Amino acid sequence: MARIVIALGGNALQANPKDTTAEAQLVTARQTSETIVDLIEEGHEVIVAHGNGPQVGQLVATYEAAASINENSPVMPFPECGAMSQGYIGYHLQQSIRAEMRKRGINKEVATIVTQVIVDANDPGFKNPTKPVGSFFTQEQAKKLMVEKGYTMKEDSNRGWRRVVASPLPIDIVEEPIIRTLVEAGHIVITVGGGGIPVIDKGNGNLVGVPAVIDKDFASCKIAELLNADAFVVLTAVEQVAINFGKPNQKNLSRITVEEAKIYIEEGQFAPGSMLPKIKAALSFVDAKEGRRAIITSLEKAKDAISEAAGTVITK
Repeated sequence: MARIVIALGGNALQANPKDTTAEAQLVTARQTSETIVDLIEEGHEVIVAHGNGPQVGQLVATYEAAASINENSPVMPFPECGAMSQGYIGYHLQQSIRAEMRKRGINKEVATIVTQVIVDANDPGFKNPTKPVGSFFTQEQAKKLMVEKGYTMKEDSNRGWRRVVASPLPIDIVEEPIIRTLVEAGHIVITVGGGGIPVIDKGNGNLVGVPAVIDKDFASCKIAELLNADAFVVLTAVEQVAINFGKPNQKNLSRITVEEAKIYIEEGQFAPGSMLPKIKAALSFVDAKEGRRAIITSLEKAKDAISEAAGTVITK
């Protein structure tokens, strides 16, 4: 059996993007847990990672809206919003996974680790923040926020102005020893939610949270590498990776090598905002050590993909 890190995409947490209520998310989490527990039931060690884009955006927007109504209402710092989203998404997942395991007679525990991820203060991403978060503002409001709070604000597709934050690469996972201990004890761990809370190491054990968003696929890849996982599974909206996507000559890929994937990247086959980071994270994991494999597929095909009967398998 294998040690598997599963990176859940947004559709595994919110089946209907227009219904962002907690109740709807819990229903989707229960459905997602069935697939996760399928793998646990087969004897695999499973570590769960997930995104948090819509959820953390809702939290930021809620605090911003409250502050616009009442100036005495504080705006929660972005790292704290990330921690909150990890907590409540983790709560939904761990409750659902535990219930599904109990239903099947699997005697394991599941826990969410509020995870901090170390980033480099000199990461190029901090010089050019591009990740939009939170509410839309008028140009006048945006200028005021830039002066009063030091935010970087950019106009977003003629819809208004939004705060943008950096998207640095992960260097290390602070809670990795705790995660490893739980995994090796046979428990299920939910970690690096939303890519983790970005922190900078100031030395002497002092960690400081920074307003940034770490790509969840890169953070998931990092914990997979640190735990020496056998497989890294990225779940997304499609069953297989494709080249010439959306064109008459579209070709789905069932198995590719690292070298083939690099050629496709050079050809511009993968969209920067969607499939490209997934491919890059998969390559990083596979390329670091012999015998590893990465799989990109849909939630529905995850179980089949582990046996390589579905999905796109990337090997060295």
